[in-house]
Amino acid sequence: MTASRPASTAEELRGAGLRVTAARVALLETVRDGAHLGVEAIASGVRARVGHISLQAVYEGLHALTTVKLVRRIEPPGSPALFEGRVGDNHHHLVCRSCGVVADVDCATGHAPCLTASDDHGFSVDEAEVIYWGLCPACSTASTASTASSS
Repeated sequence: MTASRPASTAEELRGAGLRVTAARVALLETVRDGAHLGVEAIASGVRARVGHISLQAVYEGLHALTTVKLVRRIEPPGSPALFEGRVGDNHHHLVCRSCGVVADVDCATGHAPCLTASDDHGFSVDEAEVIYWGLCPACSTASTASTASSS
């Protein structure tokens, strides 16, 4: 019996029906190495790995990767699109109202209770997007400190 090894990035792309290119490999690896990255940050990461790539090619690559669900796109209101490599689960996000930092948060308990809508209107629900808004620890501390100093 042999131990199964994780699929390489190229194998994942092939398995999803995508052509394997250096740019796509770099794109997927950049998203997975980061956390909730914007397109400019992703483009910069891809360029560091493979050299020049146009912003249009990055957008097209991200579209292809999100279509086959190798990458997840999130768009908190008032924020540009962000991309993450955590896919295949129904996790949610915390967003700081002040600095915009985004953090993952698992579903509340057990079997993704958020997928049971009070009235599904006949839809077959397979995903829910929940965004929790507030202040991250750094901004909360800064806010408390500025409130205390103005008192």
